[in-house]
Amino acid sequence: MTAFSRTDNSFFGRWWWSVDRTSLAILAMIMMIGFVVLFAAGPSAAARIGISNEFHFPMRQFMFLAPTIFLIFCVSMLSPLQARRFGVIMFVGAVGMMLYTLVFGGEINGSKRWIDLGFTSLQPSEFAKPGFVIAAGWMLAEGARDPKFPGGLIAAGLYALFAGLLLLQPDFGQWALMTGVWMVMFFVAGWSWLWIAVLCALSLSALTVGYFLSAHVAARIDGFLSPASGENYQVDRALETVANGGLAGRGEAAPIKGQLPDAQTDFIFAVAAEEFGFVLGIMIIILFAIFVGRTLTKAASLRSIFCQCAVTGLAAIIGCQAIINIGVSLRALPAKGMTLPFISYGGSSLLATGLTVGLIIALTRTQSGVRRRKDVMP
Repeated sequence: MTAFSRTDNSFFGRWWWSVDRTSLAILAMIMMIGFVVLFAAGPSAAARIGISNEFHFPMRQFMFLAPTIFLIFCVSMLSPLQARRFGVIMFVGAVGMMLYTLVFGGEINGSKRWIDLGFTSLQPSEFAKPGFVIAAGWMLAEGARDPKFPGGLIAAGLYALFAGLLLLQPDFGQWALMTGVWMVMFFVAGWSWLWIAVLCALSLSALTVGYFLSAHVAARIDGFLSPASGENYQVDRALETVANGGLAGRGEAAPIKGQLPDAQTDFIFAVAAEEFGFVLGIMIIILFAIFVGRTLTKAASLRSIFCQCAVTGLAAIIGCQAIINIGVSLRALPAKGMTLPFISYGGSSLLATGLTVGLIIALTRTQSGVRRRKDVMP
């Protein structure tokens, strides 16, 4: 028997032939690009905040890469039923940790988002995102299966809980992201455009209230709408960094990245464009577009409403997060504090994105043989 042939009945062989290998290759390319760009951004970012080891950030990122790949593989082996249970448990646990951060968490830049573990910090909201999608997708599917079951109402309650915790931290960027994901899931579940319009109106109302009640939100929006105000230094520098890269990039001669705050996280795309040029920037966009497009195509072909809602929501997390991060670097959106999946530095972001991808694979991979009835989602 030839290794990795379709007749390979080993544990890994069965897994390999049941997944979308093109999507795996795309993810591997995104991860490799992330490390290359992080090696470029890391030294100047470390020097900016007084870290002597110029490779501090890529080394720390590498420390989280192995467990991330392990999580992707392990979670992707779950059946749809097991994936649903795992997602719900993850959401409950992450919500509990978010409550803990509000009471006992340390405040950083005016927000309580992290739990200090000593060797690193953990951001529970990152893990709550895929968990919320699974839990809300389950409720929406149950509501579609049984009209008497208040699945939509329960899903709305889960959103209200999650959104409330995000706003209390506060983390308006994640709130905006998950509000958009929630609307997409409602649409996939078959809810009318009227309900979607109501949700949009409520979200705009919440944003308006936030503008008048939060100086932080007001400063971000005012700085975006009034470039001459000087209130949007980070985004202005990011756009200058992107433009400075030209077509082929400036390489080691890239001068602006050292002046860019959060170059290793929120503005990693700007560093990629300055170091390696327009070509790499477009490649990153294309890779994310292909991955999300393939995932949505698979979601549309699934027979289970739960799997359709969940996979679409999980793909929306990755796609919308990439759009927001890149949009901020191009000054198309106000600064949000959003990482670029698998490219930006951050252990919580990397691990949570790995869990998101693992759940996508678990819910879309070809199941060998006839599954038990209880493993087939409604």
